[in-house]
Amino acid sequence: METQKFNYDNNIVRAFLYATVVFGIIGFILGLTAALMLFYPELPEFLFGTDDTTIQSLRSGNIQGLINSQGALGFGRIRMLHTSAVIFAFVCNSFFCGAYYSMQRLLKTRMYSDTLSWIHFWSWQIMIIAVVITFLMGINTSKEYAEHEWPIDILITVSWVIFGINMFGTIAKRRVRHLYVAIWFYIATWIAVAMLHIFNNLEVPLSFTSWKSYSAYSGVKDALVQWWYGHNAVAFVLTTPVLGLMYYFMPKAANRPVFSYKLSIIHFWSLIFVYLWAGPHHLQYTALPAWAQAVGTGFSIMLIAPSWGGMLNGLLTLRGAWDKVRENPILKFFVVAVTCYGMATFEGPLLATKSLNKIGHYTDWVIGHVHLGALGWNGFMAFGVVYYLVPIMWRTELWSKKLANWHFWLGTLGIIFYAVPMYIAGFTQGLMWKQFNPDGTLLWKNWLDTVTAIIPYFKLRFLGGLLYLGGGILMVVNVYKTVKAGKFQKNVPAEAPALANVGSARKEGEGVHLWLERTPHLLSILAFVAIAIGGLVEIVPTLTVKSNLPTISAVKPYSPLELEGRDLYIREGCNSCHSQMIRPFRDEVNRFDGKNGQYSKAGEFIYDRPFLWGSKRTGPDLHREGERNPDSWHFKHMYNPRITSAGSIMPRFPWLITNKLDRSQMIDKMKLMKNTFDVTYTKAQIDSADKWADNQSKAIVKRIYAEATDVKDQMDKEKTSKGNSFVPMDQREIIALIAYLQRLGTDIKTTEIKTARVD
Repeated sequence: METQKFNYDNNIVRAFLYATVVFGIIGFILGLTAALMLFYPELPEFLFGTDDTTIQSLRSGNIQGLINSQGALGFGRIRMLHTSAVIFAFVCNSFFCGAYYSMQRLLKTRMYSDTLSWIHFWSWQIMIIAVVITFLMGINTSKEYAEHEWPIDILITVSWVIFGINMFGTIAKRRVRHLYVAIWFYIATWIAVAMLHIFNNLEVPLSFTSWKSYSAYSGVKDALVQWWYGHNAVAFVLTTPVLGLMYYFMPKAANRPVFSYKLSIIHFWSLIFVYLWAGPHHLQYTALPAWAQAVGTGFSIMLIAPSWGGMLNGLLTLRGAWDKVRENPILKFFVVAVTCYGMATFEGPLLATKSLNKIGHYTDWVIGHVHLGALGWNGFMAFGVVYYLVPIMWRTELWSKKLANWHFWLGTLGIIFYAVPMYIAGFTQGLMWKQFNPDGTLLWKNWLDTVTAIIPYFKLRFLGGLLYLGGGILMVVNVYKTVKAGKFQKNVPAEAPALANVGSARKEGEGVHLWLERTPHLLSILAFVAIAIGGLVEIVPTLTVKSNLPTISAVKPYSPLELEGRDLYIREGCNSCHSQMIRPFRDEVNRFDGKNGQYSKAGEFIYDRPFLWGSKRTGPDLHREGERNPDSWHFKHMYNPRITSAGSIMPRFPWLITNKLDRSQMIDKMKLMKNTFDVTYTKAQIDSADKWADNQSKAIVKRIYAEATDVKDQMDKEKTSKGNSFVPMDQREIIALIAYLQRLGTDIKTTEIKTARVD
């Protein structure tokens, strides 16, 4: 058969490699900033100015700079920006970099379309820049790992579809009959992410000229879909594509074949089937139906087998090559990465069990667990791929193996100093929350006691982040020097015989999987079935059967002012630190003063779009916050938490005190809720929404002035000094937020609860 000549495209690989390195450093810096703010919440005051004379500041005596920042450096916004930067900018770019390089060589062909490759690259980078801008502005949906608003969701979809067309087109014109295992994982990744992204991000825009949208699901349904997505974003963005990279780059770096072809098959099919069932383990002891929680736990435990199968397949690939690990920094990164993958995928199922979940959930244990995977598995695999590709593509030796080894050891120490303190902090939190005195009262009733106890571990975590970032900076230096010393080759000449057309029918005596490997369309269809079945079984019954959710007659829709306050809560990223879900534990009901001992009920969340149950308690749960503290307390708490709660690590929100509330879309929001989501607003309520909001806000201001004369005096002085530019207190954002916080958990009382199943 005639040999065909062609060229591999290294140009697109280089672009994604540069993006990986740049966004990796940015993501690490953002994470370090968030870590710093957990023990130094005054950081924004230091940078922008403060009126607190006890705090050192670059512009002491003036808080206007902080007000003008409008919360751009608020912890809630920085935290979601960090997670998106690491997931979508760093890990995804590293996957695209490795996939574009490996696919061409595994399939013996250039990518299907250079034009599509570059459209994919630039659309993805534009998406990342849009995320940065919108998150800093407070434009987000609050849904974990999916905080992007609807225009960005559409851009992600378009970019992902372009990547898929390019990938499947390349597979179609391949010159290799059987698909290698890495390609299986790339295919499964594309299918799963497309499905997860679309269904989780179904939302209704307030208008097509507005960035604001509301989730198509509410309450318990939204929680189930979100954690079906959230857990499987970890599965199919942070795991399966990186496993594909492992199956290509680890054998290449070690110059050894994959340990076991059969184990690869078992690993692939069992992993993509089991993973989609495990999402509900993030919602143990919540208002989610018990059967879904049980299914999530069962499949999470089952995940240990395929996950460890993949880990062992990776590590055993190095049989007979362990001597190379001592000398080759690339293999060092890969070995620790695969080891961290094994550790994280053993710990995850343990945390999914109810016995450990009731201690670990909402604590920093989970943060340590996540970062063991992110820093160790994702980060070290990306570093290994970068160190592998740069010398090859620039046709030179790595500038400094010594520097790469320093990067490895700094990174490894960084992981240890990050994860171990977070584990200790998590154990400390979980146990302190549950301790009782002999007389039946909580031993640590003051929430701040459980926060201040773990501050030293926050500082150690920051040190770990510094070490990890330091290693990343060494990588930048090494890559830069290597690139300068080498000569890049955009088009790499290659040749291979054309693939003969033998038909897609299975041949006599041909193994089933060998047949699938040469029929990508069948492999893709079966992969889709394996991936989709778990979601269908768990989610469809909950979404389609209304009787799954008991209704509570006392639960009413939010008032227009409360609806605006809820949107402000989301804008500021308050759900990053506060949960809104009291689980049926004695300590939680006692600590959070549930109304007449009530834990959270599923029927209480039917008007919550999106749900705000949270995943981490840096601050206390807020579901029963309503009416616990006076309005003036909330006012002062948002202005400066240290006034009301000495030692608090909550950031300040003074712009909420000064900003005028934008009520221009308030009635449109109510109409959307009524017309699209069948919320029970009457026409009279919508017509009188402005008056309704005015009356509620004036009542709140009246109570604040009665409770805190110093606030009234300050407003009087401001009115005198500003004259016509003065914004009345009842028209400010803080009043709407207080309205929302004072509403939380106040609908139900023991004498008012009426639950019934309705058809």
